[in-house]
Amino acid sequence: MKLLIVGLGSMGKRRARLTRGLLGADKVRIAGVDSAEARRAEALSQGLCQAAYPSIGEAVAAEHPDAALVCTSPLSHAAIISELLDAGLPVFTELNLVDDGYTENLAKAKEKGVPLFLSSTMLYRKETQYIKRRVAEFGRPVHYIYHIGQYLPDWHPWENYKNFFVGNARTGGVREIFGIDLPWLLDAFGDVEHMTVQTDTISDLGLPYPDCATLLLRHKGGVQGVLAADVVSPKAVRSFECFGDGLHLFWEGNPKALYEFRDGDKQPVDTYGSFEHDSRYSDNIVENAYVDELANFFAVLKGEEEPRWTFEKDRAAIRLMDKVAQA
Repeated sequence: MKLLIVGLGSMGKRRARLTRGLLGADKVRIAGVDSAEARRAEALSQGLCQAAYPSIGEAVAAEHPDAALVCTSPLSHAAIISELLDAGLPVFTELNLVDDGYTENLAKAKEKGVPLFLSSTMLYRKETQYIKRRVAEFGRPVHYIYHIGQYLPDWHPWENYKNFFVGNARTGGVREIFGIDLPWLLDAFGDVEHMTVQTDTISDLGLPYPDCATLLLRHKGGVQGVLAADVVSPKAVRSFECFGDGLHLFWEGNPKALYEFRDGDKQPVDTYGSFEHDSRYSDNIVENAYVDELANFFAVLKGEEEPRWTFEKDRAAIRLMDKVAQA
């Protein structure tokens, strides 16, 4: 298989490494695209790709790839996806955070007869799948309280947070947290029929958007949730609690910290026989979910599976994020 990876930053390199492990290094040829010569040289020196080009046009002409992955900053996605679709390529894209070009690119993908696959990695976490399953089995009303907090300067310690996409109000850090977590919440608990928003700024980070947001969500099925996100928590935290009359789940964001209250005590739930973790990231970042997501994409290319998340579904999440931005 010949694969094109557009964007050779941290996520592009991760996707390349995991793809080689998933498909077999001898069964995939990866060509990278990045306008930065240093990034191209680094990806080549690390053996993550076999060739690297400064533009999509040069890469497509030289490599004739079978599919492409878009791993650039969110606001660049629409134009890049459009160019890849023009070349007739199936596209996997990282989360977009905005719906720029959705209508046009969906129509173009349909016209070309190729898949347009949207990343939503949290849907592939075994912990979120377990929570969804248990709530469905329970079949009675539940509420949840969910706090995700991270310290923005720690996201990319090698560069100033104002110099990459989280410094932009349209794709800010709080919005990205919602972009990552709203899809699995909508998948597990249903569409949102009502939302109340409170935002605040409590740091000296100098951001062009509030650094904290708290949402009260009423899902159509009757579930009510409190969702709080911030980029000021010194320690990265993911704290989820879901409760009903006869069900109580707890999750602290990593595979070793999912619990269900049974027999008068919190009992651990082992959802992974084993899991991969990259030591450069917080302990709530698990590589298995990225691998499972890529496996879903490659199965979609073969016509064997359907994607777990779509551009159509993503519009509902983006509408909620837009309402938060307008609060």
